[in-house]
Amino acid sequence: MAAVLALDVGGTKLAGAVVGDDGAVIVEDRRPTAGADGEALFGAVTELLAGVLDRAADLGVDRSSVVALGAGCGGPMTAGGEQVSPLNIPQWRGFPLRSRLADWSGLPTSVDNDAKALAVGEGWVGAAKGVRDYLAMVVSTGVGGGIVLDGRLLDGADGNAGHIGHVIVEPLGRACVCGARGCLEAHASGTAIAAATGRPASEATEEERVTAGRLVGRAVASVSNLLDLRLAVVAGSVALGFGDTFFDAANDELGRSACLDYSRGGRIVPSGCGPQGPIVGAAAVGLRGVGRDVGVS
Repeated sequence: MAAVLALDVGGTKLAGAVVGDDGAVIVEDRRPTAGADGEALFGAVTELLAGVLDRAADLGVDRSSVVALGAGCGGPMTAGGEQVSPLNIPQWRGFPLRSRLADWSGLPTSVDNDAKALAVGEGWVGAAKGVRDYLAMVVSTGVGGGIVLDGRLLDGADGNAGHIGHVIVEPLGRACVCGARGCLEAHASGTAIAAATGRPASEATEEERVTAGRLVGRAVASVSNLLDLRLAVVAGSVALGFGDTFFDAANDELGRSACLDYSRGGRIVPSGCGPQGPIVGAAAVGLRGVGRDVGVS
């Protein structure tokens, strides 16, 4: 069995894994996203990845069977992850992530936005398997998205297509780190909820969870009306941690706001890969980069 080395770079945590070409996570490890500067953070990344490779070897996964490295990272970035500047990771501004990972690993390396990676993973082995038109989202420290239409992942000029976190859901709402006001990320992300309430998002009240879900549903409705799709798959610690309260509110708002014949009846569902959705997505990016069939072109 072939395997892929996978990396998920988030605003609060790094995850590394070795994943089989069937989508099963063989080994995984996580650590905080920390480092005094860009090089220190990259050092933490390579230490994490070396550790999961060693653990996989202990389980009998030969290094020669690892055919690629795939990474998902918060954006924005330039095409192919050649330079990444995640809004929630100030240590990296224009950091050459893809080439640095390729030089370190010696593997064919592909990098994409973390939510676009999730979109590929969900189409591969998750809740969108067999579906040709859908949106995938990460609602966590930040909010990102990836879109698959006609079975193809949308990239855009610089690889940032689908960034639903910066859809305006509250006109004249809170200031967003991107410079606009009222973005979904400025209201429903873990960072935004903590800033507004003075408590970690994990301690959000029922009302706050409903509000986050409602705003996500509003943003999904806009995308559904624009792009003729009926499925949104959502992962991330905020969405999955808020559970049914979040998803019920999101679906209620979707039903109120997506009323055209082609968008009516849409669904917002949890990731079919659960908390491992982003790392499975990163693996799918790696396999897709070397021409393996992951169900999304």
